[in-house]
Amino acid sequence: MADGIVVGLDIGTSVIRVAIGELNVETGKIQIAGTAARKSAGLRNGIIVNIEEAKEAIRLAVEDAVQNSGILVESVITAIGGSQIVSQNSRGTVPVSSSGRGNKEINTDDIARVIESATAIPVPADREKLHVIPQNYIVDGIGGISDPIHRMGTRLEAEVHIVTASKNIIQNINTCVSRANYRLDGVMLKTLAATQAVCHQDEMDLGSILIDLGAGTTDIIVLINGSPVSTASVPVGGSLVTNDIAIVTGIPSSAAEDIKLKSGCCWLQGITEENDEEVILPGVGGRAPEIIYKSQLCQIIQARMEQIFRMSKDAIIKNTNNSIRQLSGNIILTGGGAQMDGVIELAQNVFKTSSVRLGVPENLGGIEENYRRPDFATAVGLVVANQGLAKSKPSYKKSKFKKEKSSNEGENPIKRFFKTFF
Repeated sequence: MADGIVVGLDIGTSVIRVAIGELNVETGKIQIAGTAARKSAGLRNGIIVNIEEAKEAIRLAVEDAVQNSGILVESVITAIGGSQIVSQNSRGTVPVSSSGRGNKEINTDDIARVIESATAIPVPADREKLHVIPQNYIVDGIGGISDPIHRMGTRLEAEVHIVTASKNIIQNINTCVSRANYRLDGVMLKTLAATQAVCHQDEMDLGSILIDLGAGTTDIIVLINGSPVSTASVPVGGSLVTNDIAIVTGIPSSAAEDIKLKSGCCWLQGITEENDEEVILPGVGGRAPEIIYKSQLCQIIQARMEQIFRMSKDAIIKNTNNSIRQLSGNIILTGGGAQMDGVIELAQNVFKTSSVRLGVPENLGGIEENYRRPDFATAVGLVVANQGLAKSKPSYKKSKFKKEKSSNEGENPIKRFFKTFF
């Protein structure tokens, strides 16, 4: 990776999004120098099915971001989600090593050993561990410890969240990126990346749910006490909404997608007689254009979006068991589907809570702010989560186109994990 540069590449089913982060030498913080979004190709339900088409779409998307930022890109970090992701919680136990005179003070070696113990679980040959995230440490039976360093004890336990992914899927991503003439510096769970861009510390501590409304899949991560406890994916997304519109109205999918983006709404109660606008359906095969109302379009969309939220809720309940009772934070919506009118109200209705908000990346500075949208949460999150990979000197290597903390105390456990283990 070029000095001072981190590039997040979100390879979505319908859209590829890129965020280029550059280290600001004066502040020592990462800022967004350029972004791009381009129509995807070669993917189905988040999985690459045509390497050549996907490669070309990736190349064009990164080139767009290069032109917008004027920064030469050599490597990228990308995200993965969908049905190819499997996660589970595990627990390990080790005795605390003695440091002389019977002193049992926990050190970094003890933590490394207990993490290794917790991750010593069988993993199928066709899968690889993507993340091992510490959730909680227990010292001599006392839990709820986020950092056990320098504590005295004889037995150390660790609870971790393990995320695995298909080796074949990761290899396909690597092949596409490589053929697009970029180096792949890492692969990360997409919902975990999104949390780094849009979740606040108090939300993660209280227990929150992030739902990424993609085109091919809807991906979910549940956070409690600052760490993930479960991930899930449901095989439905915005592309089915487009398909429903096309079938009911008898128009091509491309036209249905355009109407969905421009006039789509998924909360019928929010439409009144005053704002029930006309929507023009294009003529097909010599047929004259037709006019329907936004309320009619909303009825089509709301049925599918409600199904997506209900399936998401069922997956959350199934995967978290009794842990869902500990959630008192927010439901955070990201992805392209989160930009639809009425999505917050519909989610509030399905989940029976008013604590629903859009996941908008924080202002990281830079020359543009169009990344401050829910659909850029993953791309920006990849930059934020991996900003430690940017070296201390910013990159002045331009394309032909146009004070580090001394202690981890009080730091977000997930961010500390990326510094240590990713």
